[in-house]
Formats: sequence, C-alpha cells, structure tokens
Amino acid sequence: MADGSAAMSGANEPWLLVGLGNPGPQYAGNRHNAGFMVLDVLAARMGGRFKAHKARAEVVEGRLAGVRVVLAKPRSYMNESGGPVKALRDFYKVPLERVVVVHDELDIPYGTLRLKRGGGDNGHNGLRSITKALGGPDYLRVRFGIGRPPGRMDAAAFVLRDFSATERKELDLNAERAADATEALFTDGLERAQNVFHTA
Repeated sequence: MADGSAAMSGANEPWLLVGLGNPGPQYAGNRHNAGFMVLDVLAARMGGRFKAHKARAEVVEGRLAGVRVVLAKPRSYMNESGGPVKALRDFYKVPLERVVVVHDELDIPYGTLRLKRGGGDNGHNGLRSITKALGGPDYLRVRFGIGRPPGRMDAAAFVLRDFSATERKELDLNAERAADATEALFTDGLERAQNVFHTA
C-alpha cells in the first residue's frame, strides 16, 4: 500500500526488520555491515538489547512508532543470511510484505538512501540468499549507499574494508537517517517514504 494504511491494518502483526552484515568483531566496522549499524540505531531507539534466538540470529522485540517490530541480525555469514531470515519469518508469522532488509549498496553513492520493494540482488550475496530462502524478491529494501570501490579495487575486497576516516565523519548521521527511512516504511508506506528520502 502506498499510504499509511499498511501500518494501520493488523496492528498486532509484527514487521520483521533485518540488518545484513557479518558476525564477529573483525567485521564490525566494514562497509558490508551497514545493515547491522542501522539496526543498532533502531534497537537504541527502542531501548532494547539484542538477544540470541534459536533461528541463528540476534533479535530485539518491541514497538517502534507504536508498531510491533522484530529487529534481527543474522548470525550466519552474509551469503547464508536467507536461512535465519526464513526461520524468523516462520517463527513470528510475518507476511513477506512486512519484511524489510537493510543492506549496503555499491551502486549508489555513499550517503545516499534508496527504498524499494522487490527487484534483483545486484550481486549482493545476502540478498540473493534471502530471495532464494523466502521464495521471491518482494520484500522491502533499505539500500544504504557505500559507493563503488576506487580504481581497480575488487568489490568483494572493498565491502570488507572499514569505512574510511572521511566516511566515518558522516556515518552516525547516515545510519540515523537510514533508521528514519526504515521507520517511515511502516508508518507512512513505501511511496511517501520514497518521496522524503529520495530527495537527497
């Protein structure tokens, strides 16, 4: 639904908000872990702490903007994200249209956000795994721009590097903005959220 009525119907049905990344402290500051960073912002807004779930994920349950949500960070590696996401979707009985995946995106500049439903994976191993596990691509995505690698650097190496010192100056602000966009998806609907967050 383009308007906010998606949030109004079935108020007790949860939304599943998934941030993508790789587990472990050695990956924490990587560009590929932008999804985890945004989920940390949302958890802080809820006053919640991530706890282990049997679905090979860490979760926080609660409410954001009055809406029931489950925040999830898969504890698998990126290319196996689909298993935990499907297990969580089944456990919480979340319809596909209420699944939101927050992920890093090479094809848009650093500091830019794009929101959409469905589409391809653009070579993103986490999205590929999730689409296969969920049986289709029609979940919502919050695409956190990280830009293309410089020179001839391999994209796979680039995403596993930490954000640069220059990028880190804006990282907290960008993560907060991505968290705002994620909330807007279930409070205002996709079209309105796009109108706000695609202007930058």
